[in-house]
Amino acid sequence: MNFELFGTYAPRLLGGLFVTLQLVFTSAIIGFMLSVPLALARDSRLTITRWLVKLYIVLFRGTPLLGQLFLVYYGASQIRDELSALGLWWFFRDGYNCAVLVFTLNTTAYQAEIVRGAITSVPRGQKEAAKSLGLGPIVTFVKVIFPQAAIMAVRPLSNELIFSLKASALASVVTVPDFMQVTKLVFSRSFEFQVYLWAAVVYFVMVETIRRACVILERYLSRHIAAQTRPSSEASSRMMTLRRAGARVSPIVPKGAG
Repeated sequence: MNFELFGTYAPRLLGGLFVTLQLVFTSAIIGFMLSVPLALARDSRLTITRWLVKLYIVLFRGTPLLGQLFLVYYGASQIRDELSALGLWWFFRDGYNCAVLVFTLNTTAYQAEIVRGAITSVPRGQKEAAKSLGLGPIVTFVKVIFPQAAIMAVRPLSNELIFSLKASALASVVTVPDFMQVTKLVFSRSFEFQVYLWAAVVYFVMVETIRRACVILERYLSRHIAAQTRPSSEASSRMMTLRRAGARVSPIVPKGAG
């Protein structure tokens, strides 16, 4: 390992890493906030609303992310006069802003389907039980449906976040000074192939950190489920141990029976 090379370009690499994390988490957070209402609109009773949301999701899930990035970044320059008249050219002339917009729209489409699937997987009896208790639709969703859906959505959402992290390297093609862009710059000046190995290790560490953090989050959200199932599982384990030891396990007979 060339420590002199690493020491020379470490500040730039850290700066690029910060840009990458900022891009990924900004788009992921905004995408999640948009995905919940879109997931609800996806099953709306209004046909036009349901089909518009479906069209948006199908378009962004069915087209390459790189093509979307090129369309926004290079396509905006073709309508520069119109964007200037609307006062939006300042936003689209910056590659970072275009990348944030595209990544947000892309991840929102994926997250909306994930959240929708998690919500629809909650048993219908939960809604009926909440209704029987006199809870309104909003309270039922916030207090009953969404907490259960969040548990089931953690793993798929973590996969989507990991995908966005790895796909963020595409932002380098539209002049965004992210981690991959800085890595290519260091290689072009030093011709040391090991800089790409550094990048691979950094991406691996980030992906593994996200994966482990999501596992911890899932365990935290489902801690009440584990607490409820633990006594029965412990009793089953003791029963199996006694049977393997050859001991006779007497059934529990309620008082007054027989």
